[in-house]
Amino acid sequence: MNKLCSAVAVAGVLTAGLVAAPSASASPGGAEFTPVPIAWGDCSSSRLQKAGAQCGYLEVPLDYDNPSGAKISLAVSRVQHTTPQSQGVMLVNPGGPGGSGLGLSVLGRYVPGHAGDSYDWIGFDPRGVGASKPSLSCDPGYFGYNRPNYVPSTPQLEQTWLARSKGYAGACAKNGALLSHMKTTDVARDMDSLRKALGQRQINYYGFSYGTYLGQVYATLFPERVRRMVLDSNVDPRKVWYQANLDQDVAFDRNIKIYFDWIAKYDDVYHLGGTGAAVEQLWYSEQRKLNHEPAGGVIGPDEWSDIFLQAGYYRFGWEDLAKAFSGWVHNGDWQTLKALYDDTNSPGDDNGFAVYAAVQCTDVQWPVSWNKWRADNWRTYFRAPFETWGNAWYNAPCLNWPAAAGKPVEINGAKVSSALLIDEELDAATPFEGSLEVRKRFPNSSLIAEPGGTTHADSLSGDACVDDQVAAYLATGKLPARKLGNGPDTTCAPLPDPVPAGAGQAAAAAKAASAQPFELRHALVSAVTRY
Repeated sequence: MNKLCSAVAVAGVLTAGLVAAPSASASPGGAEFTPVPIAWGDCSSSRLQKAGAQCGYLEVPLDYDNPSGAKISLAVSRVQHTTPQSQGVMLVNPGGPGGSGLGLSVLGRYVPGHAGDSYDWIGFDPRGVGASKPSLSCDPGYFGYNRPNYVPSTPQLEQTWLARSKGYAGACAKNGALLSHMKTTDVARDMDSLRKALGQRQINYYGFSYGTYLGQVYATLFPERVRRMVLDSNVDPRKVWYQANLDQDVAFDRNIKIYFDWIAKYDDVYHLGGTGAAVEQLWYSEQRKLNHEPAGGVIGPDEWSDIFLQAGYYRFGWEDLAKAFSGWVHNGDWQTLKALYDDTNSPGDDNGFAVYAAVQCTDVQWPVSWNKWRADNWRTYFRAPFETWGNAWYNAPCLNWPAAAGKPVEINGAKVSSALLIDEELDAATPFEGSLEVRKRFPNSSLIAEPGGTTHADSLSGDACVDDQVAAYLATGKLPARKLGNGPDTTCAPLPDPVPAGAGQAAAAAKAASAQPFELRHALVSAVTRY
């Protein structure tokens, strides 16, 4: 995670990091807020320095209903256009919620044909995230090693996880007033403050995963401020957030079976089973063993499932995960498992998770009855055991969240002049039905579908069919022709499955065909938490 500077840890009641200062045109009753322009300077990130980015902070109200009250600061980066004429600013959000977007001002370089060169690309850490001040944290050790088994097969395990989740929510209370102002609507208003600070009448926007929901909310609240918008892997606005998570569980179970089939296809490389069913049986067998004897004393059944969850999100990491699986089974290599867990779960740093919970638990009221959670998750688990209980406990702090929930915005994109939607049809994190629903609500949008694809949020990752259409839209505003009915407007084949080294003579050519820009993919994977 690239940060403008060291994140500011929040200690005690939220006072440190808040600056009491009058806004330029503040008045009571939620009046318009006029931000101070950003003082641009050098970035601390070497990656952003290399890209020629500038960095700074934007001061915004903690509470937009009290614009003259306490302020917080958002970390912002900018890579300016290099063409004679500018097409304005392009704000980018990588998802999460809780993903750091500060480093994504470099995204323009991945648009084919230099079609991104005419924009000022704006990366930012949303409120509470990363280098923004204050940076939210509750219990940095929450995702430590060898945690209690996710599956509450005994009353004791259920009570352990309920107490653990309640304890995390209680620990978050130390963040004080910030917790009441972490809704997606707050972040959308921050985006409009950023628009003003940049001196723009309209913004362009590129959102991945949860970033699509942020874009939907912004477009509903400020439709006249949207010029062009790319939404990749769309959250279903009907299902925020409880039902969305149950739907994910079923989709991830399907995708992990697809992955096990792929491993079996290359049994001559990995030696983990000649059929998907055999690989699946071995995977669950190893997980049960880890419940009694964690790998290296650190990788228990929870960490095991968290590691392989990435295979349900993205195809591009399949080889590394299969090597780790094989290395553990055949050689007892637990160090590689630990490295993979550390790379995507950041034990010792709960900022991403704290923000995820703060947003999701207050965007909408979750069910208050644990009996409902228990019944719904056991029902789902018997259909889809891979991720169900891990996902349930990930969200369980919402049962006792120390800030009041609001009501979600009724998404309406009818006044937005254009939007390009993208999704792979077997996306597990944001199932494809969400993109179809967003297409309905944005009548001036077009949807690119990738049938058979299981990768989440992967535009500008080397699929020319998709990326060239993104480039055409950014260059000229041209969208694929909209078709009648409730389906995609055009389709692209997803990138091919990876082919491991040593799998045959065609391996090298196939690997080249499936290559993706590592820098971008790693940045997005690091940012995306659950959406």
